Amino acid sequence: MSTILFGIGLVLVIEGLVFALAPSRLDDLVAMMAAMSRDQRRLIGIAALALGVLAVWVSGVRL
Repeated sequence: MSTILFGIGLVLVIEGLVFALAPSRLDDLVAMMAAMSRDQRRLIGIAALALGVLAVWVSGVRL
């Protein structure tokens, strides 16, 4: 359970940094994503998911 809490905390820290340090860039990113097709956004999501699974697997953390 502590590993899951650690992971969620890490995600919140990274997301918080984006909002705190570059809010105008976030607006640009949202506009750019709105211009993409659903298939492009889906492909980006699948790639991010695969990289996340790979990172967890390489780190050796046992859930």
